[in-house]
Amino acid sequence: MKIKLSPRPAALFLLLMTWLLSAANAFAQTPVAEPEMADSLRANGKIYVVVAVVVVIVAGLLLYLISLDRKVSRLEQEIKK
Repeated sequence: MKIKLSPRPAALFLLLMTWLLSAANAFAQTPVAEPEMADSLRANGKIYVVVAVVVVIVAGLLLYLISLDRKVSRLEQEIKK
């Protein structure tokens, strides 16, 4: 059984042009030095508060996923019995 791959030339051309135009758009953006907000947060010492809040949120999500996995595992074991 042979698989014949013959894409239409017009579709291939459109796909190629889409890729090229999206790459050109990415290169056309001017680089920004650094965000001013990060500098002010770092200077005032508030960046540590932001980092702590992010860590608490991620830890909470991780603990929730672990507890959810345990509940699902327990229900799967009950269904098998």
